[in-house]
Amino acid sequence: MNNLQAVKWKRIRNRFLAVLLIGALGLTSTGFPTLPQQSASAADTSKPAAPQTNAAAPASGQANQRQVVKAAEFEPYYANVLKGWKDKGIKDGAAPIEISAAKTSQKSDESVAKVGNYEGKNNVLIWNSPRESWVEYQIDVPADGLYEIHVSYRPFTGQGLRRPINWAVKLDGAHPFREASSITLYREWKDARPIKKDIDGNDIRPKSEDISGWSVKPLIDSAGAYSEPLQWYFSKGSHTLRLQGFEPVALESIKLVPQTKLKPYKDVAAAYPQSKPVTAEVATLQAEDVKSKSDSAIQMVSDTDQRSVPLAKGRITFNSIGGKKWYDQNQEVTWTIDVPESGKYKFGMRALQNTISQKASFRRIAIDGKVPFQEMLQYRFPYSTGWEGVVLSDDQGKPYEFYLEKGQHTLTMSVTHSPFKPVILGIEEITDILMGIDQDLKSLTGGQDDKNRTWKIAQDMPDLPKRLATVSEKMQKLSEQVLQVNGRKDNVSESINTSIRDIEELLSKVDDIPYHMDTITSMNEKVSKFIETLVQQPLQLDEIYIAPAEKNITNMEASFISKMKGMVVNFFYSFQSKNRLSDMDDKVLNVWVQRGRDYVTQLQELSDEMFTPETGIQVKVNLLPNAQLLVLSNAAGLQPDIALGLTQDLPVDYAIRNSVYDLSKFPDFKEVYNRYSPGSWLPFYYNKGYYALPETQSFHVLYYRKDILSRLGLAIPNTWDEVYDMLPTLQQNYMNFYMPPTEFMTFIYQNKAEFFDKDGVKTALDKPEGFKAFKQWTDLFNIYAMDRSVSSFYQHFRKGTMPIGFADYNMYIQLSAAAPELNGSWGIAQIPGTVQPDGSIARWSGGGQTSGVIFNSSKKKDQAWEFMKWWTSADTQERYGSDLEAFNGIAFRWNTANVEAFSKLPWKRDDANVILSQWRWYKDMPNLPGGYFVGREINNAWNRAVVDGMNYRSSLEMTVLDINRELRRKQQEFGFIDANGNVIETMQLPVVDKPWDGVNPYVK
Repeated sequence: MNNLQAVKWKRIRNRFLAVLLIGALGLTSTGFPTLPQQSASAADTSKPAAPQTNAAAPASGQANQRQVVKAAEFEPYYANVLKGWKDKGIKDGAAPIEISAAKTSQKSDESVAKVGNYEGKNNVLIWNSPRESWVEYQIDVPADGLYEIHVSYRPFTGQGLRRPINWAVKLDGAHPFREASSITLYREWKDARPIKKDIDGNDIRPKSEDISGWSVKPLIDSAGAYSEPLQWYFSKGSHTLRLQGFEPVALESIKLVPQTKLKPYKDVAAAYPQSKPVTAEVATLQAEDVKSKSDSAIQMVSDTDQRSVPLAKGRITFNSIGGKKWYDQNQEVTWTIDVPESGKYKFGMRALQNTISQKASFRRIAIDGKVPFQEMLQYRFPYSTGWEGVVLSDDQGKPYEFYLEKGQHTLTMSVTHSPFKPVILGIEEITDILMGIDQDLKSLTGGQDDKNRTWKIAQDMPDLPKRLATVSEKMQKLSEQVLQVNGRKDNVSESINTSIRDIEELLSKVDDIPYHMDTITSMNEKVSKFIETLVQQPLQLDEIYIAPAEKNITNMEASFISKMKGMVVNFFYSFQSKNRLSDMDDKVLNVWVQRGRDYVTQLQELSDEMFTPETGIQVKVNLLPNAQLLVLSNAAGLQPDIALGLTQDLPVDYAIRNSVYDLSKFPDFKEVYNRYSPGSWLPFYYNKGYYALPETQSFHVLYYRKDILSRLGLAIPNTWDEVYDMLPTLQQNYMNFYMPPTEFMTFIYQNKAEFFDKDGVKTALDKPEGFKAFKQWTDLFNIYAMDRSVSSFYQHFRKGTMPIGFADYNMYIQLSAAAPELNGSWGIAQIPGTVQPDGSIARWSGGGQTSGVIFNSSKKKDQAWEFMKWWTSADTQERYGSDLEAFNGIAFRWNTANVEAFSKLPWKRDDANVILSQWRWYKDMPNLPGGYFVGREINNAWNRAVVDGMNYRSSLEMTVLDINRELRRKQQEFGFIDANGNVIETMQLPVVDKPWDGVNPYVK
């Protein structure tokens, strides 16, 4: 039997064993759990595919989230479907077809979609659902054809309503293409005016105000991958159109519209009316003065270039727009332009496009809401190291002319990465092939790099050279495509060429390929990351010029002398900053914040608006670049009154050295204590006191792909035993469950183990519960074959190779902000738990927090405490989080530790219920003198047990000895143990062994 036959036999054996295991669990012999039999009505998708949360579950955690996820199979991409339609000769529809939105044929819930009057429109559908629901329409089409779908809509506006309208659109019960599962209708935003300044003369970022009204928009791809609206095929006859979503919206009409075919510029220009040359002067528009924007995350930017208007002069001055704040899917900016007389004009822009080295950015450009000709569908802005004057021109540099009638018009620019879409599809095809090669090599070698073994690829994997050669050929085509789209060499094309050379080297010694499995793996990871680079389209604008066709646009760039002058002036401005940490005013409350500039500015403005008028206490908020400056400032006698944004390990570290104040000494501390779960307080407890307040809190939940679990017939696991049960099916399909190899806290607490004994003198990991927890944790990797090292769970989740896994808040934000193609295809659930002797399920887990402290050196402790109470209150946290997201988009979602404030922020209700239910079980590790050694040594124990193969018990025993040695050393240093090892004073650690009931009122 040759090696390839052995591999195949091993796969058959493993599948057979898995079938036996699954059969023992009462499942089907196919290896997949049996889907429940349903009638046609019961199988309706009126209810979301996400699991039922534990909203009404008792705190004991006995709620069961296990159910089979139902969702559609992978659909093909729109580009491929559209090509197939056109290859069949399907033409555009003949005439528009309009349907009144009030005339639904069916609804998932009559109570959430009613007909009425709304914001000036009569007889409209008022669709206001607290959770996902749907409406359907019957559409009679007289003849076969392709249509765009245009919708007249008006988003609800008000507190907590900031998200765009996201729909899954089905035609006759199915998504005709993948993009139909995530359709977005955007709101309109505008920056408030006038721009205020702080006491140092810096511009304060204005709020983005929701100015959404009634508008008519076509359905487009939410990822911005296509520069024209999506088209839908309707055959002759009656069809059912379903709109499914959860954001509140009013609908007036739905219209099927044949697509308007854009002509090339030469044809459009030839049809311009005869007109005299325009005599008006060149008009200049400041780009930051927008009429509207489609996303509150599109922001004004302060630029120090000597030509930027207005000049910054050493202060934060919002004199441009965009850059990294205008680069994402479909983000759109609209300006108002005044045309003094009818005639031909050209457009120029003072632009900066230097964010991603050597890569071009693209914009869809429209006048009065319509793209004037084909060349404006995806206009290229080349990479440049500095500001450039750009006149919209053809490939030969001849400016495009636009005929405009006298009066007011709009200019709209939208982000699109449509030129790169074929490249992205090619990358996905390549990564699929590389992933298959990687899996087959691992099957062949057993995942071991055995240098002493001789391979004969012609016998063991005869198709391997051909597959690698295919990858090389496809990469060569991709490199050429990128070069053509980009207009020059860039990092992506050069990296692809490097990978081609790597493949050539592998093919030069075919029998050595199994020794270089890591090369295939790293190549796959590198190529897949190009997608993220290609979809980003940053562009920064300072000014927009509207010039008569016959006149030149001058002075768009700073001269060399001006640039040199600007460098010198900016150098001297840097010495005039009034924002130095050393500039503290004894008459005000000094607050240092270890967060970004936008967070600091926001807090200062909120303090000036709400806290100072109410209390009379003046507050000065400064940016703290890093926490080490607190130590240095203490040595220099320059400590602030309050520090915010500190990691959860620092407060006790400072408390040990008598640097921060014990907050439990304030008489009303108990009221503040009750705002948070008991497990949140453990990291801030030291020597019978609490030395910090929680600000933000991360959470651990289970992320899962609805589409993939449905395809595999898998249920959402409720316990770790159920995770073990699903692993054979996942691994047979070359997938896996993701578990961070550093996440030991979950298993420690779920097994009723503790990190320290009650007195805090030594570790409690040597108890039977500790060994049991450590074994359960390491067995996941030793016995159940979870991956020991994963470069990016986010990327594997998007790709589908890890369709389920354990992750935190950051994963939620990444998926929400940067993976629109997965909208509706993923969900969250509580983490798997451990069954307790009484039958309950313990779901204990930590997550990490940031915190705020008051310093012992402060002479204004009472004022500082008033500020801390105000800052951590539900109203302030909700307002701060709402403003942050309104300014910057969902990527800045504020993960407040205040559960009441959290419940008011714009989370999806089903997701919020999952997070809140998991919040009951939040419990972090205490911080003790020497406690920093625990995490490091536990990870060392994991490495010995998993990587080196040491017995788990021996490995943990070594760790216990090392931890106790360090605890004893530090406790002797700080006076808890004397030189002879006698205990002088104990910590008396709080006991947290019950889930928190305080979250119950907020679970809906």
